[in-house]
Amino acid sequence: MSHADATSPAEQDEQQGAPASRPLEIVFGFVALAFSAGYLFLATQIPLRREAAPGQIDARFWPMVIAVTAVVISLAVLAVAVTRPAQGREDLDRIQSGGVIRVVATLAIAGVFIAVWSLGTVILFGYRIEVFPVAAALLMAGLMLLYGHRRWLSLIIYSVSVTAFVYVVFGMLLRIPL
Repeated sequence: MSHADATSPAEQDEQQGAPASRPLEIVFGFVALAFSAGYLFLATQIPLRREAAPGQIDARFWPMVIAVTAVVISLAVLAVAVTRPAQGREDLDRIQSGGVIRVVATLAIAGVFIAVWSLGTVILFGYRIEVFPVAAALLMAGLMLLYGHRRWLSLIIYSVSVTAFVYVVFGMLLRIPL
């Protein structure tokens, strides 16, 4: 009796890793291309307070660079997925329990963040409050909790410090509307 015969089907699946999937790679290429093309379209719609002089960078520059790069990479991924045989995935683990729920929860948290962020500012008790810093800190804290971070002090410090850094650099120094 060989070693392979002595293992259970679940153990054999675990040893083999995830099955090869050419359709998965092609679908990923199309999804990446659609997402990056949508991002490119949105990057072209960024309102400018004033047009930049020739040779200068405006608020659309970096989003456009990222978007064009993403489209090119997506096209390369799609071309590789269509033209080459699917690679083996023996080194990958199967989907862990709770993984799909975490992905759905991540998308839900991000959707709520985008919806709240779109408010811009709110008037609360007679004070004008910027929504971005509060929403971004809650987003970071929520995602960290979702993915297993449990130390409250570092959770608060990390969320507040990263949000403050982003707000100061982009909102105050670069004057990009958040």
